[in-house]
Parts: sequence; C-alpha cells; structure tokens
Amino acid sequence: MQKSGGIDEDIRHRIKCGWLKWRKVSGVLCDKRIPMRLKGKFYKTVMRLAMMYGSECWTVDNKVEQRMSVVEMRMLRWMSGMTRKDRIRNEHIRGSIGVASIADKMRENRLRWFGHVMRKEESEAVRTVVQMNVEGRRDRGRPKNRWRDVNECNMRTADVSVEDVGDHVKWKFRIRVANPK
Repeated sequence: MQKSGGIDEDIRHRIKCGWLKWRKVSGVLCDKRIPMRLKGKFYKTVMRLAMMYGSECWTVDNKVEQRMSVVEMRMLRWMSGMTRKDRIRNEHIRGSIGVASIADKMRENRLRWFGHVMRKEESEAVRTVVQMNVEGRRDRGRPKNRWRDVNECNMRTADVSVEDVGDHVKWKFRIRVANPK
C-alpha cells in the first residue's frame, strides 16, 4: 500500500509478475497442439494466481478491475490465437478456454477472506477490519473506497449477508464463481 492509500504500485507489480510467468511458459501456451482446456487450467494455476496474489485486501475500483481484465484478455487471446481484429467476444474466448473473469475471481477471493476474518474471534476480526480501513489525509472530491465498502458491494453482488458468514459451507457455496463450461 502506498502513502496515499492507493494500490497502483502493487497492481503494476502483480501484472508484471503475471507477464513474467507468461514468458516462461509461452512456448507451451501458444502451442496449437495443446487443447484449450488444458491451457486454461495451466493459466488458472500459474498466471492468474501470480496476478491475484494479495488481492484479498485490495480496495478495488473499476479502474483496477479494468486493468486486470485487459491483461487477462490479452493473455487469453494470445493463448487462443485470436486477435481483436477477429471480432470474437471476450465471453466466447473465456468459455472456450474454461476461465471465469478475473474481476469475478478477485471478488470471490475478497469475500472468502472476509468470511475467514469474520469467523475469527470477535476482537481479532474487529482489529483486522479496522487496520484495513486506515486512511491518510483527506483529499478534495469523493472519498476513497475503503475495504469495507468494497466488501459490502461484493456481498450485494453475491447476494450474501454478514449473517451468512457463520455457516462456512453455505458461505463458500454462495460466493463461489463457477468457470464457464
């Protein structure tokens, strides 16, 4: 986290890590003889994890989600041998590879971690959430999103509430983002 409370430097670093992993295995991922589903599994276990490391505590806004989605789609298009000129929708490419959107997966990670934090002892959970909401000086304009605000939005999207956290199995089932078939 930066002094201003932003995460731009961390996002940039995570994207670089993803591309570094990509370069190491691009010979395999760009090979036309390898099935797309296998490439997708490899992508999910190597590149995506490198890019999303630590995303549980990011205060994500649309700009961050857009940057991560652009990087993901560049990798997926390159992997599938398609370009933007082919005019094939992102959803179709994700479906053929079997990969869910990185923005949805980041939301799932944040909610999973939120559930974990809330199931801790009460004092530990409150202390952790308070640490995540530390803000520096106030700038003009709209206030920066806090981690708690982002999670409230994520919970509305996933249609879960804080009361659901206690039932671990239900919580895990409700926040899960399925990969397209």
